[in-house]
Amino acid sequence: MSGSDEDAGRAAPSKRADARRNKETLLDAAASVFVTSGVHAPVRDIAAEAGVGLGTIYRHFPTRADLIIAVYRHQVEACAEAGPALLASSATPHAALGQWVNLFVDFLVTKHGLAAVLHSDDAGFDTLHAYFLDRLVPVCAQLLEAAAAAGEIRSDLGAYELMRGVGNLCIGADSDPRYDARRLVELLIAGLRRTD
Repeated sequence: MSGSDEDAGRAAPSKRADARRNKETLLDAAASVFVTSGVHAPVRDIAAEAGVGLGTIYRHFPTRADLIIAVYRHQVEACAEAGPALLASSATPHAALGQWVNLFVDFLVTKHGLAAVLHSDDAGFDTLHAYFLDRLVPVCAQLLEAAAAAGEIRSDLGAYELMRGVGNLCIGADSDPRYDARRLVELLIAGLRRTD
């Protein structure tokens, strides 16, 4: 292999890594704008948050629906990957569970807006919801099992049940400034602690 062939071989993976990072930056920016301004926020606001031009966004995501679905999947993956990382880096499994639930709440606040837009395509929404459950229920279960095994929390609560409860506490949080869902979720997580 000649030197130029080796350079070309190294450039392709580097270019793919850069493109992946740029796409992740766009998705993070879109999620941030969706949280503060809703899913109907102008694309120019997302471009400004990401520090890119409008053309870059439309090149990656030709329609708003494409962008919304990509944000949804990106946030599910980030939440799924955070669980094991938090278990490895937190002082206790209960602390890791609390931090993960905070990330989950952030996702849910965004998700409620996404869900309203995506419900116009029920089959597509059902597929995304199944993906959400398949990726996040096992992560939550791992965190709950670790905290229960450490004797920090009661062991009679399932992952789906906890996630559903947290989700229900988050309903309406984005439309009522008097309602502090995060505070109620913190009380829920604190209430999991063993008292004996």
